[in-house]
Amino acid sequence: MANDTILSVNDLRISFRTVNGIVQAVRGVSFDLHRGETVAIVGESGSGKSVTMKALMGILPPNAFIEEGSILYNGMDLARADEKTMHQIRGKRIGLIFQDPLSALNPIMRVGRQITEVLRKRGLNKAEARARALELIKAVGIPNPERSFSAYPFQFSGGMRQRIVIAIALAGDPEILICDEPTTALDVTVQAKILDLINQIREERGLSVIFITHDLGVVANMADRVNVMYAGKIVEAGTSEEIFLRPVHPYTWALLESMPDLQTRGRLQAIPGAPPNMLAPPQGDAFAPRSRYALKIDYEKEPPTFKLSPTHTAATWLLHPMAPKMEMPASLKERIARMRKEAEKYV
Repeated sequence: MANDTILSVNDLRISFRTVNGIVQAVRGVSFDLHRGETVAIVGESGSGKSVTMKALMGILPPNAFIEEGSILYNGMDLARADEKTMHQIRGKRIGLIFQDPLSALNPIMRVGRQITEVLRKRGLNKAEARARALELIKAVGIPNPERSFSAYPFQFSGGMRQRIVIAIALAGDPEILICDEPTTALDVTVQAKILDLINQIREERGLSVIFITHDLGVVANMADRVNVMYAGKIVEAGTSEEIFLRPVHPYTWALLESMPDLQTRGRLQAIPGAPPNMLAPPQGDAFAPRSRYALKIDYEKEPPTFKLSPTHTAATWLLHPMAPKMEMPASLKERIARMRKEAEKYV
């Protein structure tokens, strides 16, 4: 791995055993995470992004198995690590913020104890753990630290509960923070505050962040690089600027079209159809049946990955030199023009 690469996922393939057969959930995913950056993994439900996250944390369900690939971290392959090793890494080196804070919190345990338990495992004594827990409660923006320390999770709002989860994740002093749909259960105004908090924490602590979401708009102002995932594969990857201002894959176009902004008028463009059944993945481009830009070859052969720049790649036959010229939707061109104009204000 390069000196600034803290985590490297290489050709990861994960399947599930079910009563109906083998589900191919992740099919050859590769990406790197560099120190101090935020990498987003974006896609609809069922795209394989949360399964990828569970593999990174070593929390795949019993019926799942890693067929191929590696997850390299500090000279270790987490894809082959035993539970004892993963227990040492979870929370201490890699922290996780869940989608639903209620599922991550013990409802009958006081907030302070849930934080201090992590700190005590790091070797702090009772007084040190309490003092550090109060610092963390204050750091994540929860008011009245002393009172909050002694309160139960149900006494807080959804946004405050998510801040508690963040405090618990930070108690392990991790190098990497994985955020799995951390704002989905929150209203829009609270979402923005949690995103700002995650950004602030990353900058203050030099954390590396993997942000998993179904909503491209959530990561527009926080991700350094974006991986667009569909049917278990990364179909487009690039810097935030490349994905938002110069997208090339029809699925990325569709995600951007379905993303609201302040100038949105009328109904948003929904993506037609549904993701494929991964018991029997499509022969060609998995997105073809839902794409109005699909070519004949899309139904016959899987597209290779084309390199548009050192940081921008996409797997679509539209990039083949012999492919007919396809323009992105006019409405998306207008949206990108607005985003470009907005971005220029901060240059």
